[in-house]
Amino acid sequence: MSTAPATTTPATADIGLIGLAVMGENLILNMESRGFTVAVFNRTTAKVDEFLAGRGKGKKLVGAHDLPGFVASLKKPRKVMLMVQAGKPVDAVIDQLVPLLDPEDIIIDGGNSNFPDTTRRTKMLADKKLRFVGTGVSGGEEGALKGPSIMPGGDPAAWPAVKPIFQAIAAKVTDNGVEVPCCDWVGPEGAGHFVKMVHNGIEYGDIQLINEAYHLLSGLLGLGAADLSKVFAKWNTGALDSYLIEITRDILAFVDPETGTPMVDLILDTAGQKGTGKWTVTSALDLGVPLTLISEAVFSRCLSAQKDERVAASKILGGPVPAFTGNREQLIQDVEMALYASKIMSYAQGFALMRAMAKDSGWTINNGAVALMWRGGCIIRSAFLGKIKDAFDRKPDLANLLVDQYFAAEVGRAQASWRRALAAGIAAGIPMPAMTSALAYYDGYRTARLPANLLQAQRDFFGAHTYERTDKPRGQFFHTNWTGHGGTTSSSTYNA
Repeated sequence: MSTAPATTTPATADIGLIGLAVMGENLILNMESRGFTVAVFNRTTAKVDEFLAGRGKGKKLVGAHDLPGFVASLKKPRKVMLMVQAGKPVDAVIDQLVPLLDPEDIIIDGGNSNFPDTTRRTKMLADKKLRFVGTGVSGGEEGALKGPSIMPGGDPAAWPAVKPIFQAIAAKVTDNGVEVPCCDWVGPEGAGHFVKMVHNGIEYGDIQLINEAYHLLSGLLGLGAADLSKVFAKWNTGALDSYLIEITRDILAFVDPETGTPMVDLILDTAGQKGTGKWTVTSALDLGVPLTLISEAVFSRCLSAQKDERVAASKILGGPVPAFTGNREQLIQDVEMALYASKIMSYAQGFALMRAMAKDSGWTINNGAVALMWRGGCIIRSAFLGKIKDAFDRKPDLANLLVDQYFAAEVGRAQASWRRALAAGIAAGIPMPAMTSALAYYDGYRTARLPANLLQAQRDFFGAHTYERTDKPRGQFFHTNWTGHGGTTSSSTYNA
């Protein structure tokens, strides 16, 4: 297959990486620090020289100014990792690489690609006798350098070749006294990028919940950033111990050196997003999974972006003036429990989505192993994830985290505080879309009989869509001529 021109470049590199943005550079330095020789290439070749003369100076790196030389520097089977913008840029680089590679060489996409693209690329490259890995990498710039969570999927034949490198550079956690890398094979085709997408969706949910807790305590109790930093510091010593709570503590304590004002108070309240949250919600809709909390987190960012409209509306639309006359310490404790219980709902929904995807696609996704991979290195890393792994160890086919004995008890412990905190926020007119949707999901999931019986009657009345009956076996469908003017034929092919 290889059509690379003859070259005298020695094949000394264990892996090559294309894309020298900060994430790519940090992954290279991480690999090199673990004893691997890394070939580096960037479309703008001056960036290669700059990197080798700067952060990469004196390290076991092989720079290349063209793709043939880059490929020639790699030991077989060649392993090429792409850290380029998701979408068409990934396909463009793959198209350039294919003629230069030999059968059983491996292309790795380490960016935030949409998982259907990864499935397509895996199949396309398999037809060309090449192996493809689509891997999620979480941990940001620091994680990439010191140890990220890595979630690989794609062609399983590629895993033995990339496993030593990925598990060496991944974050490590201690599990039953054994140090375990936060990296393991996730599954075939787009499974790795799917799990990374769900991780990012849960990240959206976690961030939104933390922001609502911040809003509730600042808006209702008038707590300033410094006092809130102390609250989050305390929370980080308990059940909420996590990276995101930790950085929230630090953000709230940071003072702008220019003005002496808490930096958080100077930041415009319009949130950005890069699309992975939207992909998660779309996947949930496709699979029929109620991902309500993460959906609200995505839409909250959309609403925040409507800054000018909100400012204008604030001068027209009325509501209660936040005021609180109760026990302030009790409310802080209640908000902590509301945040904790809502977080459980977010993860319950995320893992339910992975379960549904595995069933729909035929992929085998080990939810306990995923929880372990997320315990270190990644943005949502927390002590809480160890409890999730324990739940799936107890019952690998667990339908929902909420019916696990530990989490059922934890939600029961938090429930009264959860309801009090939300009642106080609603009465004060403070928006809490993620927390309130979390409680609604919990109440819906624990309710044996929902009002969908009336819903089905309405659908049958106006559209002859049929319904099932409580006094007949499941799977039999019926239609009623509600007005006496309709017919007896339903619009459904499932009519009994």
